[in-house]
Amino acid sequence: MAAAIAVAAGLMTGLAWGSSSPPAQAVSGADFDPGNIISDQTFFNASAMSEAQIQAFLTSRIGSCTNANCLSAKRLDTSSRGADAMCGAYQGASQEPVSRIIAKVAQACGINPQVLLVTLQKEQSLVTGSIAKGPSDARLERAMGYACPDSANGGCDPSFAGVYNQLYKASWQFKRYANPAGTSNYFTQYAPGGNRNVLYNPNAACGSKSVFIKNQATANLYYYTPYTPNAAALANLNGSGDACSAYGNRNFWVYFNDWFGSPTGPTKPFGSIESLSGGVGKVTVSGWAADPSTSASIAVHVYVGAQGTAIRADGSRPDVGAVYPALGSAHGYSASVAASPGTWDVCVYAIGVASGNTSSLGCRSVTVLPPNPVGVVDTLAAGPGQIVVSGWALDYDTTASIPVHVYVDGKGTALVANENRPDIGRNFPAYGAAHGFSTTLAATPGAHDVCIYALNVGAGSTTTMRCSSVSVPSGSPIGVVDAVTASSDSVTVRGWALDPDTAASIPVHVYVDGVGRAITADAPRSDIARSFPAYGAAHGFSTTVPVRSGSHEICVYAINQGAGATVLMRCQTFVTTNAPPTASNESVVGVAGGVSVKGWAFDPDATAASIPVHVYVDGKGTALSADQPRPDVNRVFGVTGSHGYQAVVPAASGPRQVCVYALDTAGGTNPQLFCGQVIVP
Repeated sequence: MAAAIAVAAGLMTGLAWGSSSPPAQAVSGADFDPGNIISDQTFFNASAMSEAQIQAFLTSRIGSCTNANCLSAKRLDTSSRGADAMCGAYQGASQEPVSRIIAKVAQACGINPQVLLVTLQKEQSLVTGSIAKGPSDARLERAMGYACPDSANGGCDPSFAGVYNQLYKASWQFKRYANPAGTSNYFTQYAPGGNRNVLYNPNAACGSKSVFIKNQATANLYYYTPYTPNAAALANLNGSGDACSAYGNRNFWVYFNDWFGSPTGPTKPFGSIESLSGGVGKVTVSGWAADPSTSASIAVHVYVGAQGTAIRADGSRPDVGAVYPALGSAHGYSASVAASPGTWDVCVYAIGVASGNTSSLGCRSVTVLPPNPVGVVDTLAAGPGQIVVSGWALDYDTTASIPVHVYVDGKGTALVANENRPDIGRNFPAYGAAHGFSTTLAATPGAHDVCIYALNVGAGSTTTMRCSSVSVPSGSPIGVVDAVTASSDSVTVRGWALDPDTAASIPVHVYVDGVGRAITADAPRSDIARSFPAYGAAHGFSTTVPVRSGSHEICVYAINQGAGATVLMRCQTFVTTNAPPTASNESVVGVAGGVSVKGWAFDPDATAASIPVHVYVDGKGTALSADQPRPDVNRVFGVTGSHGYQAVVPAASGPRQVCVYALDTAGGTNPQLFCGQVIVP
């Protein structure tokens, strides 16, 4: 079925000129050579038009659109296709304009985009005329007439429907007709270099003509539309011939002449960029190029930015020679061009033998990687008797871990950057994660010159990642008292301290009014770890010392370890004020057997605690505790805990002198809540 499609594709629409076709003004039927309808050089010149030129051509030919299907405005989602013997890979994308699809297909398959434009018109009138302004969905589905044989009575294979599929598969088929390496030698009916019988019409009774096929491009047209125009068709290039006339190849020739000039005349150099990629310190390019005026090899110029390099397209390319037998096979090029790191526009030009006869084979953007190793020193820090180094390094020439050398005052230590660094694996997925390094080197106190090198592998040279002076500390402790906070009965001291001679936590002494308290600065302090990475985080301290109300002196010392001396970090005076209890005696009455008292009390300096209440009867004291629930008091004063008291204090009958006091637990003022005579019955 594939063979039948290939032979007869496109014939149904190729039999009639169509009312939208322009008249042929520049040519006559006498100029038509059935054995050389189009030259190989023209047919396979993939760089004849850029995307912008194709878009401009479509816009000018179609004019204003009457629906969204016109090719100058249509955008399509395209799928990716892998490379094979006929075409290179096509990278699919969403919403590509038709001009871009034509340009990409032309480059992938090595077909002149002018050939594709002419075929779109020849098959479905999609480039000029009233139909082109607003074509139907059905016309777009069979845009190139591919897989629409006469034998199907106008039907097409739906698996090849759509503008993108039609353009790609028709171009693929044009290359398949030459039986490229890796395929079968199936297409021989119109093989160039001999006389071949070509029918005038699908009706075999109309007869045939013996045609000497001069080139592969003309053979391709006959495989695609296997009829040659008869005298009647050539006598009236603007319209119809007779009942035996077929018009597909005549119309192709006329359109090409009208739009782009002679399809068989002299052309500029042509060729293809088959691969173009950035590498480590270089750009690699390959393809082929030829000048239609000579079989000799020609020069190719490769420009990386503004820097040009001349190479020779003289490599053996039998596949090119098979398609263009008159030009021979010595037209391949392949080269690596040195380039600085960065993203570059790389353009390739075919240089013709005649002065000024130059053709662009195309331009692409590539990224050139640096040949030297790359990396970062994340940490270079001095600690107690040591220097800490860490970071990452890799060489674009290899995915393997590379050597890193650390020199301290000229003495080197060899490392391998093979530690796991998931962040590097994410940023350089092709190279993996095994590119981290770290080490701790012994060092005496004082200044040291430290240099870290990433050793080169392959092209390039060793990279100096960092060279700087670091000072290994020694001597007295350092630290800061961040805050001294006084309350009514205590003082809190917070800060940090460390000794340069050790990474361990050190003692800190806090003196209040000359009385000392020893603590250890071992609380976690992430800020200190960031500032002193060699010492870690365990250098914070915080302590609270109880005091009475009044003026006090506090002094904080960092206790020396090793060389140096103990350091006074802060000495200051502070004042604490003790507030008296807040309380109320709600009742004092004589009752049988004693005196009944009731009320509430709390200390503002410790609102959650229950405080003592003392009741004196004729000078004899009784201790109570304000520890009974009083939610009303808590609500009014916004405190917690239990602060009520209620009791009967034993007393003999008669008049008694009663006094009630709330006691300040911190030794401050004890307010009197009641004092007076009470009659005990």
